[in-house]
Amino acid sequence: MSLRINDEAPNFTTETTEGKIAFHDWIGTGWAILFSHPKDFTPVCTTELGYVAKLKPEFDKRNTKVIGLSVDPVSDHHRWLGDIKETQGHAVSYPLIGDPELKIAKLYNMLPADAGATAQGRTAANNATVRSVFLIGPDKKIKAMMTYPMSSGRNFDEILRLLDSCQLTAKHQVATPVNWKQGGDVIIVPSVSDEDAKKKFPGGWKAPKPYLRIVPQPK
Repeated sequence: MSLRINDEAPNFTTETTEGKIAFHDWIGTGWAILFSHPKDFTPVCTTELGYVAKLKPEFDKRNTKVIGLSVDPVSDHHRWLGDIKETQGHAVSYPLIGDPELKIAKLYNMLPADAGATAQGRTAANNATVRSVFLIGPDKKIKAMMTYPMSSGRNFDEILRLLDSCQLTAKHQVATPVNWKQGGDVIIVPSVSDEDAKKKFPGGWKAPKPYLRIVPQPK
């Protein structure tokens, strides 16, 4: 069964570079980002893991844990982490899941059920679809998903922006418009009547159309 936004993120227990975890317990009461990789020692993923390490303080500020996944054993991950620090200038300070039996990749619908039961002998091309990002809320539900090709490095600044939007809209009855950035104007969601909006937003709003009610970002 394919996963959709608002589905519960599948739970699992697994080994990582920081020890064994039960995923939902590891998330705790905050937010989480799970991002996956088709194979260790691949060039684009090396740059991504290093950049996420650089951004980790920003995720920490947002009460968000970050965890990577690659369909190789944890022992390979530990060797790869040395390369990442050397080439990217940032040591990975978050766990990296080992998935040598492809169980989690299948659980998250990144590989088909008939993909086999081992990463051994598989190439990055065989695992090309293991290039997804899952943004998960404190309720353990998937809030956003993105999948990239192997040839395109992921924009983690955009993922950070998306996290800001998801956290803001979870707290307030607003939506963020195109190209929104932290501190920008937002939109009152249609489910809020004008009468209720007057209570929530006493400063009023701009409405170029009745369904498009624009207000400053709530604090």
